[in-house]
Amino acid sequence: MTSYDKDLFKGTAGFYSQYRPIYPSSLIRLLIDRFELDGKGKMVDLGCGTGQLTLRLSDWFEKLIGVDPEEEMLVEAERNRIAARVDHCEWLAGKAEHYLNGINNETFRLVMMGKSFHWMDQEAILEGLYTLIDEGGGIAIIDAYHPNQKSEPWQLELNRIVRNWYGEERKAGSTTYSHPDMSYEERVSRSRFKAEVVKLPAYQYVCSADSIIGNVYSTSYGSRRWIGEQREAYETELREALLNIHPNDTFIEEIQLTVVLGRRP
Repeated sequence: MTSYDKDLFKGTAGFYSQYRPIYPSSLIRLLIDRFELDGKGKMVDLGCGTGQLTLRLSDWFEKLIGVDPEEEMLVEAERNRIAARVDHCEWLAGKAEHYLNGINNETFRLVMMGKSFHWMDQEAILEGLYTLIDEGGGIAIIDAYHPNQKSEPWQLELNRIVRNWYGEERKAGSTTYSHPDMSYEERVSRSRFKAEVVKLPAYQYVCSADSIIGNVYSTSYGSRRWIGEQREAYETELREALLNIHPNDTFIEEIQLTVVLGRRP
C-alpha cells in the first residue's frame, strides 16, 4: 500500500472524467445479481473519483454516497451527477478511514472500492466495514491490474516514453507508487467477509493517440504538472511514436476486470 497524500491526484480530475475507460455493463449486472439489488438501501463508493461508477448504480439504491479526498474530483463528480439527473446522490470530501470513523447508526447494502483500495489501510478498512454492512450485503473491490498480461507494441512504446519523461519510479503525490504486495483476494479472505473472486469477460477499449495522452494525465504518476513547460515536446514525441505504430490512430486495449466480493453472512 502507498500512503495517500492530499495532492495525489492534483490536476487530474478533468482528464479522469473524460479519458478513463468506462466500466462495462457486465460489472453492473454482476453487482445487481450477487447482492440482489432492488432499488432499496444505501450504497457508498469509497474513493469515488469523478463518480462515473457511482452514478451507474443510481437505479438500484435509495441513496448513493461517494467519498473522495480530492476536492477537484468531487467537483467533476457533481457535474456528472447533474448531467445524469441523479437526485439521490451526495459527495463527501475526505479519506475513507475518516469517513468510516464518523458513521453513526448507518448501514449499507453495498460498499464499492475501485483502484482506490490500493491507497487505503486495507486491513483496517475491511474490519471497520464489516459491522456497517446490512445482512446479505457486502463489498466489491474492482481491479484491472494483471501483472502477467501481455502488452501490445504501442503499450510498450507508451511505457518507454512515459518512463523517459516521468522517471523510472511512478510518482504518487509526495511519494512513489508500488504495486500491492498482497492480492485483494487474499486480503479479503483474511477478513471476516466471505470472499468470492469473479473474473469478468475481457472487453476492448478503442482509443486514439490524444485519448491515450489524456489517460496518462489522469493518473497520479502522469499528472500534467510533472511535465510543466515541456508538455508540448512530450506530447509531440508520444503522439508521433504512437502514430508510427498505428497510422490510422486507432489503438485497442483489452481490459479484464477482476471483482473481489466480500459478503457478510
